[in-house]
Amino acid sequence: MATGISLHIGLNQVDPAAYDGWSGELNACEQDATDMAGLADHAGFDVTDPLITSEATSEAVTSALEAAAGRLADGDILFLTYSGHGGQVPDLNHDETGDRLDETWVLYDRQVVDDELFGLFGKFAKGVRIWMLSDSCHSGTVARQLPEVLSPRELDRRFNTDDPDEIGRKIRAMPETVQSTVYRRDREFYDRIQKAHTAKDLVKIEASVLEISGCQDNQTSSDGVINGLFTGTLLEVWRGGAFAGSYRGLHREIVKRMPPDQTPNLFLAGARNPAFARQRPFTI
Repeated sequence: MATGISLHIGLNQVDPAAYDGWSGELNACEQDATDMAGLADHAGFDVTDPLITSEATSEAVTSALEAAAGRLADGDILFLTYSGHGGQVPDLNHDETGDRLDETWVLYDRQVVDDELFGLFGKFAKGVRIWMLSDSCHSGTVARQLPEVLSPRELDRRFNTDDPDEIGRKIRAMPETVQSTVYRRDREFYDRIQKAHTAKDLVKIEASVLEISGCQDNQTSSDGVINGLFTGTLLEVWRGGAFAGSYRGLHREIVKRMPPDQTPNLFLAGARNPAFARQRPFTI
C-alpha cells in the first residue's frame, strides 16, 4: 500500500533582521497551511506538523524534505504546500532563459532559491510522486503596474483600491526595493548557493513533480482575509471532496475562477509520468 506524506508551510511574516527591516506581514498564509494540512489528513496523508511563520526556517524546510525523501519509495507521494511571499535573485547558472531571475520562497530567516528545491527533489526515489502547491508571487515589480493593467472595476473587485501602496500590502511579493537591498547585502551568500547547485533543468530528478502555482512567473498572487485567492479558489473547486476530476481538471477549474491578472500555472518536472496528471488529486 502506498504511503503519502504531506508538509505545509505558511508565513504571515518574516524576520525583519533577515530582510532589511521588512516584516512582510500577510493575513492568510498560516490559515492556508492549516487548511491544506486538514485536507491532507482527511485524505489519509501522514501530515508533518505545519511549519508556521517563525518555524518556517530554511533549515526546518530542508530537514523536513530530506526526512520525507528518506521515507518515501516507488509509488509513494509527497504533498507539499507553500503559502507566503515570493522573491527573485539573479540567475547565475543560466537555467532561466526568460527574465534571468531565479524564483525564491521567502522563508522566515532567508530566501530558498528554486535551484535548492530542485536539488532536494533529486533526493527522492524513482517512482515517487511530488505534488506541490505554491501560493506566492514570482515578481516584485508588477505591483506598481497593476493599476495601469486592470480596469477600475477589476481593481475594486480584487483589491478594493487603486493605490499602489495599498495593493502592495495585499499581494504576496517581496517589494523590489527589499529584494535589491537584501541581495546586495547578502550577495556572496546567495551567489554561493547557486554556484553550489546544478541548474534545475539539469538536476537528475527520478521522482515525478507536478506543481500548481498561484500565478505565472510575471504575475502576483493575492493575499486574502481567510485564505489566499489561489488557495481559497482551490478549496471552492474541491468542494470538500466532491470534485471528481484530475490534477489537470483541477487546474482548469481554478483558472476559470481567477482574475485575468492571476493565472495559476501547472508545471511538470522530473521523471515523465503522464498518468500522474490524470489522477484524482489527494489520492495516495
